[in-house]
Amino acid sequence: MGFHNTYRLLRDRGFTYQTTGETVLEDLFSRETVTAYIGFDVTADSLHVGHLLPLMALSWLDKTGHRPIALVGGGTSMVGDPSGRSQARQLMTLEAIQANQEGIRPQMARFLTLEPQGRALLINNKDWLLDLNYVTFLRDIGRHFSVNRMLTAECYKSRLETGLSFLEFNYMLMQAYDFLTLYEQKGNKLQLGGQDQWGNIVAGVELIRRVNGGDAYGITMPLLIDPRTGDKFGKTNAGAVWLSAERTSVFDFYQFWRNIDDQETGRLLSLFTFLPLDECQSLARGQGSLINRAKEILAYEVTALCHGHEAAAEAFLASVRAFGAADPDGEVKTSSKLSQLTAGDLAANLPTVALPGPEAAEMDLAQLFVRADLASSKGEARRLIRQGGAYADNAVIDPTAENSPAGSFPWFKDGRVTLRAGKKRYKIVKFMEAV
Repeated sequence: MGFHNTYRLLRDRGFTYQTTGETVLEDLFSRETVTAYIGFDVTADSLHVGHLLPLMALSWLDKTGHRPIALVGGGTSMVGDPSGRSQARQLMTLEAIQANQEGIRPQMARFLTLEPQGRALLINNKDWLLDLNYVTFLRDIGRHFSVNRMLTAECYKSRLETGLSFLEFNYMLMQAYDFLTLYEQKGNKLQLGGQDQWGNIVAGVELIRRVNGGDAYGITMPLLIDPRTGDKFGKTNAGAVWLSAERTSVFDFYQFWRNIDDQETGRLLSLFTFLPLDECQSLARGQGSLINRAKEILAYEVTALCHGHEAAAEAFLASVRAFGAADPDGEVKTSSKLSQLTAGDLAANLPTVALPGPEAAEMDLAQLFVRADLASSKGEARRLIRQGGAYADNAVIDPTAENSPAGSFPWFKDGRVTLRAGKKRYKIVKFMEAV
């Protein structure tokens, strides 16, 4: 998978919020293999949906021939990043941090081809932070930082009213030192991070310039907000949506993505799948059942990335059993592996009722919907048909045909029909020959 400029790819798919210079970044990616890192504080034994955006960015770097570094914050996790928080993080022991790192490594390996098989690196900053001499660190690194300027950073300003500990105040220095260390040891010239990391990233860029006279760069990614609630994307009433199946079941993970706001579909397809960008945009332009099909594709693709295609297929089919499919007989143009689930797979997972053919042939459509348990009475079925909410093989049933016998329709001769009531209630009716 090759692209002429990975920076433009990330920009066009929506990964960039702020940069230290778009022109210089385009030039950087056009002339050399770029080593770039993102830091992950290991505050739990699993990553969550909030970590997926940086993981996808690193994965694109990996897929397009650059060298990504996932930096595990074994050292910085002992301090805690104050960015985006109203209260200090709970302090963690080294043992807890190590256990958490072991939990997230296989999750990262789903997105990165880690050494020695690939070029991506997984590094822990405890390797250089835990053995620092504090006085030496202050003389060599701390002297390059202005307290006045640090206090203007958003990550500190927002905490001054509720209380910012001196421990947390050191975090910016530690993150900048990470950037400097990776620059010196790995030739790392670029740091990416969340929108709230801008001050920390710029501090690292400036530290490298002051200490080494070198050029380094930064990119922040947008903070994703659920437009329906105003909360950070990936938060639900039950808490965070985790990548671990033990914390969030695969079915619930799939349903989280299936139920996103319609207007966010195109953006999230661009950010959280590897489908071609023009395909993501085309899917997002769909209406009605087509936009729901696009959301199924999004849910399937993200679930497959995090849990594998077999688990994603099982989650999709379980969702169909519970709620019906967006468009079981329709087609959308997509390279998603969801298309590999055949109509037979889907039909096998829809509820089915068998009726004697001779008897069913005489039933009008309202009675057929009642026998299929899609309406509680013929009156309810007739209202459904008259309001345009009744479908046979994905075609709206003509209200003028409500009294026509089932045997008069072409699908009766096929021996089966997929009936739908509203958007999500499906039933396959099979017409059995008389014994």
